[in-house]
Amino acid sequence: MSTAQIPAALVKELRDKTGAGMMDCKKALTETGGDLDKAVTLLRKQGLAAAQKRAGRDANEGTVASYIHQGGRLGVLVEVNCETDFVARTDRFQQFAHDVALNVAAMKPRYVSSDDVAEEYKAKEREVYADQAKDKPESAREKIVEGKLAKHLSEICLLQQPFFRDGTEKNQRTMEELRAEASSELGENITIRRFEIFQLGE
Repeated sequence: MSTAQIPAALVKELRDKTGAGMMDCKKALTETGGDLDKAVTLLRKQGLAAAQKRAGRDANEGTVASYIHQGGRLGVLVEVNCETDFVARTDRFQQFAHDVALNVAAMKPRYVSSDDVAEEYKAKEREVYADQAKDKPESAREKIVEGKLAKHLSEICLLQQPFFRDGTEKNQRTMEELRAEASSELGENITIRRFEIFQLGE
């Protein structure tokens, strides 16, 4: 399908879904033959690749965002960083920081990423999973153990958790994908530095 054959409504729908630029959306739809889902996946992959190039740059600006829930019974503070004060003040960056705070409140992670999880903790989890898999064929045990560990880390690490507002659609993004999209759109390295959950009475 040529660029000229891509309906404007389809381009708009892709822009709304991904936040990517019009020309990027047209190009992605052309490359995927007008398949919206494939175009979304392609743009996400491109965003992740571009974000990885920026990942080494210093991110010392940003914001502290908050979210209060359940009539004041649950509160969240998150620090999200970017490279410049200009980007820190944009609506897009502030929206991302707010989404991070919402996801922390909804999913209650314990760590920002799996890199923050102590190796001793991972080793203990592996021991538990190895014991659970002891009746399985020896050749399959390591794969089972690592699979269970990966699933567990995706439940307790913010960046690997799904963005709860995406619901259960097949296009559900992880928080890392959401971060990469924001980084791609804003053209800066964006990082989630830390978060704190405050639960009344705990």
